[in-house]
Amino acid sequence: MSDDGIKHHILSVLVENKPGVLARVSGLFARRGYNIFSLAVAPTEDERFSRLTIVVDVESNPLEQMVKQLFKLIHVVKITELDPRESVERELLLVTVSAAPEIRGQIIELVQVFGGRILAVGHDALTISIEGAPEKVDDFEELLRPYGIVELQRTGRVALPRLERTAPRLRQVRGKAG
Repeated sequence: MSDDGIKHHILSVLVENKPGVLARVSGLFARRGYNIFSLAVAPTEDERFSRLTIVVDVESNPLEQMVKQLFKLIHVVKITELDPRESVERELLLVTVSAAPEIRGQIIELVQVFGGRILAVGHDALTISIEGAPEKVDDFEELLRPYGIVELQRTGRVALPRLERTAPRLRQVRGKAG
């Protein structure tokens, strides 16, 4: 863990939407011995491009060399390292949890507290989705564990830079008094 409390690096990599690009990017990380903590990829608002959000452990080697190597890949358009303190991160969790009738109410209450949704109801299980900051998803998953997780799938993190919150300066206009 680094001195400032950050445990990971987030790389947002804009690539041309071409076959094999994901394999080349992930292969580059593997060859260099980097542990990818999370990888999410999907097309952007422009269908010619996809965005890869790659979360890499801080304990790995410095990323400078990796970024240089990524830029050498033919279909990489832009790379941005996102500071977790200055970005918005989200993750989706789908989970099926054991839910016998006598404890189902407790699980439903927990889902409501975390702002999740119940997607399917079975005789002895519920399938639930929750979206949020990775820490929120971690907390929810941990609280569900004692009930018995049957199946679980997380999307991996997606992230964008946090928007600037300062309002533009307003120009004062002097009017005639009177």
